Amino acid sequence: MKIDVVSIFPEYLEPLRLSLVGKAIDAGIVELATHDLRDVTHDRHRTVDDSPYGGGPGMVMTAQPWGELLDQLLEVAAPNTRIVVPTPSARPFVQTTAADYAHKNVDLIFACGRYEGIDDRVWRHYEQRVPVDQWSIGDYVLAGGEAAVLVMVEAVVRLLPGVLGNENSAIDDSFTAERGEAAVEGPVFTKPRVWRDLEVPEVLVSGDHARIAQWRRTQSIERTQRNRGDGFAV
Repeated sequence: MKIDVVSIFPEYLEPLRLSLVGKAIDAGIVELATHDLRDVTHDRHRTVDDSPYGGGPGMVMTAQPWGELLDQLLEVAAPNTRIVVPTPSARPFVQTTAADYAHKNVDLIFACGRYEGIDDRVWRHYEQRVPVDQWSIGDYVLAGGEAAVLVMVEAVVRLLPGVLGNENSAIDDSFTAERGEAAVEGPVFTKPRVWRDLEVPEVLVSGDHARIAQWRRTQSIERTQRNRGDGFAV
């Protein structure tokens, strides 16, 4: 999988070279490149924004540098490439979204907006050339798309074959299709058996695998109902 990230703060993406994503890069499973949007500006101030038409507070990222840089990336991109735009005004990015990207092994170009966002004509143009997906990671507003890209890239890359030490770990993840109504994982425990007068549930040390499986499912369902009372569809 090839991942390109366009940002005015490319150094923000350096954490992607750590942990599982970093190991995937080192192993050749993922190719990661970051691009500074200001490199394709043509004035001494390296301007990437201007005041919005219609008035209002804040600034809007201009179409010119985005068009120039995205054209360069798409010129050498594979046919399965998609542009991904983090924005709070979009549909939620969920586990099944990450799994879909990973299973199809598509190449992704992430566009990190700042300020009040990117001139909408950029996406109207590129939707005629390649798939453009806009996703939100939550009902809140960030200073820019970089933090959302960190989230989405990690969610996708950990599901690629060969990234997790035990690929069965992903099957039991919260929000996977296999979990059904037990949408989120239940509590987990490790040694010591007693810590500050709190004991590990007896069933987990019973050796009775059927009872353990039933306990874990019950705990998962209860936690789903308790913590996802926002109408999460299980």
